[in-house]
Amino acid sequence: MSEKRRTGRWIDHWEPEDPGFWAATGRRVATRNLVFSIFVEHLGFAIWLLWSAIVVLLPKAGFAFTVDQLFWLVAVPNLVGSTLRLPYTFAVSAFGGRNWNVASALLLLLPVGLLAWLVTDTAHPYWMFLVAAAAAGFGGGNFASSMANVSYFYPERRKGFALGVNAAGGNLGVAVVQLLIPLVATAGLVYAGLVWVVPIAAAALCAYFFMDNLAVAKTDFGTQGKAFLRTHTWVMSFLYIGTFGSFIGYSAAFPLVVKATFADSASPYFAFLGPLVGSLSRPVGGWLADRYGGARVTAWSFMAMAVGVIGALAGLRQHGFPLFLGAFMLLFTASGIGNGSTYRMIPAIFTAQAEHGAPDARLRARREAAAAIGIASSIGAFGGFLIPRGFAMSLGQTGSIDLALYVFIGGYAVFLATNWWFYRRRVLARVPNLAHSRI
Repeated sequence: MSEKRRTGRWIDHWEPEDPGFWAATGRRVATRNLVFSIFVEHLGFAIWLLWSAIVVLLPKAGFAFTVDQLFWLVAVPNLVGSTLRLPYTFAVSAFGGRNWNVASALLLLLPVGLLAWLVTDTAHPYWMFLVAAAAAGFGGGNFASSMANVSYFYPERRKGFALGVNAAGGNLGVAVVQLLIPLVATAGLVYAGLVWVVPIAAAALCAYFFMDNLAVAKTDFGTQGKAFLRTHTWVMSFLYIGTFGSFIGYSAAFPLVVKATFADSASPYFAFLGPLVGSLSRPVGGWLADRYGGARVTAWSFMAMAVGVIGALAGLRQHGFPLFLGAFMLLFTASGIGNGSTYRMIPAIFTAQAEHGAPDARLRARREAAAAIGIASSIGAFGGFLIPRGFAMSLGQTGSIDLALYVFIGGYAVFLATNWWFYRRRVLARVPNLAHSRI
């Protein structure tokens, strides 16, 4: 059995849970869409975190901004991006995954164009830089629509790995931008924006010619909107602040943190290593969740992140950058694993609750799970705003980031307890359908 197409690259028949359908045509089509989804999402992350690489170069280029102003420039894109993730999620069901990938890629031309223009004149006021940084938030929205779209293409047994690979390919955009921009900027800061124009155009064209829209994803807001009424949507959204919020928040702030705390002994250029290991570990989190259960792996990740923060505090005490860097590598690795495991938990939870429902309960569960993924990605990304602002406030009030790190340890304790209460304690055995699933 093959997929049924109509005009506009819409696929009307899609049954990934049918082994025959998956082997004959599903795997091929899903893989093609996954590849080009990663391309668009990768650029989205790169543009979203573009300012994390730019801010450390602005003072040398003649822009006299304070440390607090620089931290605002890396925090604002995360605030905007997290807000945009909700409408981006529902855009997939409103317009089609392929159609929205084209549009969301083209929107990335705005922030890179604004950046290229602003850095040509040091007389441009600070508020214009804030506007340009806010525009970079378009890139943050891409993740939610991409993950929601990919979730429809894959069968339940392969969702963890597929979502992990898709997210990792996107997350790698953070490492790429922090590695590439310092090199490109040696020819002129204006190229930090212009270098992205051709890849963005290529991504939009590839999405247009090679991706598909799934009719099964086409649903009204009321159907998907039921995800807002599910308790697990909000619990998982909260947990995602601790995993993805940590990854994107540390990614945005790390170059400035290194510059502020180890300016005499280290270069912020090493900052790209954090997003790199965090991105590569994300599929591992999905794989581990498939094997051992998402809640268990998520618990491991929160404990590891707490240990990482303790190591960072020790590095600050000794003023030892190798220890500090190593501790942050643990933080990034654990956050990446936690990202993969929490995202695996969401479809597993909704599917488990639908197993003994009406015949169409699985389809409704898939639609609600896709919406829940977008909601969680939106709320979780607010951590990307809170962490840079936490560092900025700690530096402003105490001259050190110690206070912020102590607060983060407390946060991980709360996340760990929440995960245990809802998904790990023994009483879970009495909750229908959740006890024996891979949650």
